Amino acid sequence: MTNVTKEYAKNTAIKDISLTVPTGRIIGIVGGNGSGKSTLLKLIAGLAQPTSGSVTVNGEKANRRTGQFAAYSSESGIYYPIFTVREAIRFQASQFPDFNLAKADEIMKLMQLDPHMKIKALSKGNRGRLQIMLTLAREAPYILLDEPLSGLDPMVRDAIVKGMISYVDLSTQTLIMTSHEVTEIETLIDGFIALKDGSLHRMADVEELHEVEGLRIADWMKKTYD
Repeated sequence: MTNVTKEYAKNTAIKDISLTVPTGRIIGIVGGNGSGKSTLLKLIAGLAQPTSGSVTVNGEKANRRTGQFAAYSSESGIYYPIFTVREAIRFQASQFPDFNLAKADEIMKLMQLDPHMKIKALSKGNRGRLQIMLTLAREAPYILLDEPLSGLDPMVRDAIVKGMISYVDLSTQTLIMTSHEVTEIETLIDGFIALKDGSLHRMADVEELHEVEGLRIADWMKKTYD
């Protein structure tokens, strides 16, 4: 990503950001509401085009075809509500050659989803679990999750997050996620991209932050964002 700016009407969501995401790692995109987290993820997914600058994924300019090697899950995910969970799995498999049906079944059990339940009858939390399952079941080089913890029951969130990470193969995949739940993802991510008002505030290794500065991400954000 080089000198990327993204404008919507009179609002500038991303301002002149340049960065390179290391492969084979789990990266968190953090920042306050309106900082540009979701826009940055959409740019990487090829679902939004920069107003200026360039985004390259897997050696190619990011566009709608980026979906062939980037599995993207939005916070609002849209699937046919009349589908059952099982039908949603079959539909996803028909759209993406890298969709692993066996992995989908395993993750479905982890997420405790009823394969016969219609999507329209699922709670917000279970729709979130469905989103995660359909995304992680792909064997794409890039897994992009927008607020995957949103709507999940805090009582089971930790187990689900740890479980879902186990289905990412970091020898062939890179996971990038946005989250407001910085404390809960900190033990899982290798590095973080911090945004503030659409600008890149910092990109660093979590271990470096801990060892060199003696801070957790949430503490660093409180210290630097005020």
